[in-house]
Amino acid sequence: MSQTVTNAEHNVHPSDQEGIAREPLVLNNRSMSWITNRICGIVENRQPLIWWILFVPSVLLAGVLGFTLVYLVSTGVGIWGNNQPVAWGWAIVNFVFWIGIGHAGTLISAILFLTRQKWRTSVNRASEAMTLFAVVCAGIYPGFHVGRFWMVWFLAPVPNANAIWQNFKSPLLWDVFAVSTYFTVSVIFWYIGLIPDLATMRDRAVTKVRKFLYGLFALGWRGGNRQWRHYEMGYLLLAALSTPLVLSVHSVVSFDFATSIVPGWHTTIFPPYFVAGAVFGGFAMVLTLMLPVRKLYGLEDMITPKHIDNMAKIILLTGTIVGYAYIMELFISYYGANKFEKDAFHLRILSGHYTWAYFCMFFCNVISPQIFWFAKMRKNLWVVFIIANFVNAGMWFERFVIIPTSVSMDFLPGQWGFYSPSIVEKWMFLGTFGLFLSLFLLFLRFLPVIAISEVKGVLPESDPHHHDWEEIKARRNAAHRG
Repeated sequence: MSQTVTNAEHNVHPSDQEGIAREPLVLNNRSMSWITNRICGIVENRQPLIWWILFVPSVLLAGVLGFTLVYLVSTGVGIWGNNQPVAWGWAIVNFVFWIGIGHAGTLISAILFLTRQKWRTSVNRASEAMTLFAVVCAGIYPGFHVGRFWMVWFLAPVPNANAIWQNFKSPLLWDVFAVSTYFTVSVIFWYIGLIPDLATMRDRAVTKVRKFLYGLFALGWRGGNRQWRHYEMGYLLLAALSTPLVLSVHSVVSFDFATSIVPGWHTTIFPPYFVAGAVFGGFAMVLTLMLPVRKLYGLEDMITPKHIDNMAKIILLTGTIVGYAYIMELFISYYGANKFEKDAFHLRILSGHYTWAYFCMFFCNVISPQIFWFAKMRKNLWVVFIIANFVNAGMWFERFVIIPTSVSMDFLPGQWGFYSPSIVEKWMFLGTFGLFLSLFLLFLRFLPVIAISEVKGVLPESDPHHHDWEEIKARRNAAHRG
């Protein structure tokens, strides 16, 4: 025992050596059985009234989305507000917006997992699900923007009957490969992480249908040592594979603009700027969703103030990076001595039709997150929720500012125009929110919203040296008292 204690003393975290206990990731000394019952109870028990109040309008909005898509296909993309010279309107704005929302899921799951950030365990499952639903909403726009969406399969790199080959030099085709790869890996990563919890749901199921379905997707999981070894290795490899996707996907999306010669788009800062903005907006959406879920289902002991504080700090960091990118864009337009580039930013900020959108973007994305410098504000849930929604709005304004303001006033005065979205575009955008929220509410209803096995892994009881460290602390306290 003395040798064990000696080893434990050697491995004690510096904060423990100083007598300062780490802030627990699960509050109130909750047991493993409590965690299982609380998370599984969300699925097993009847949903509260607020769930239905949110679900029914969301399904109706998703139905509106379906109606607008049918109307779009039967009538043509002329029902949108696109004109000459603004050929890209809300379709590409909303596509980039939804792709950006999906970045926080993979970042929380993959990068924070590889860097051993244990606080991710309470929010990674929901953020991964959010990623998938956001990519589904994003994929609608380019698919239907082509007009004849039944010909979208021509984008796949396979020979076809008309001998039409893809233009591999086009960044729009790069989007297809990047987004489809990102979605595929994210689905696999999310599903692999679900397997142990699906087995838990299977073992707790009281009806034959639930037991069969959860058992089918649990793939025969029994929790043996060999299964856990293969699971952890597979999860690690998928995390390593997903990490470059976080950086590559939105970089490729930014190439839609950066590889052009359009003033306001043609800049090398776009890839890192888009990636930082995507992480920024993604974490804001995670907070927007998880704060109400935390309150609604009584998950305060697992989604603690520490989790919220860490995510608020990441929003502050990435928001500052985005603000730097905004200012650097202005500096490049001035220092580059390109008349058209300078005019593009002059119209964007001072005298164009969309200056209001630029200042909304700047306030929401740069100024409002600065309140998170104050710890008291990061602990105020209402402040965090409001700022997160400011960021969500600001990231949409950012995409809107980039696109119409750069192309609405072309090189020739005869090509100048003003873009205004049609009513169909507005309802279609609202419909994607309905689809997104419907899928997320169904996820809450049928799958564990928090990774049960991973949260148990951060409990003190899961540490093999836990009891030894308790003995060390007891001895130190006795020595201090002596």
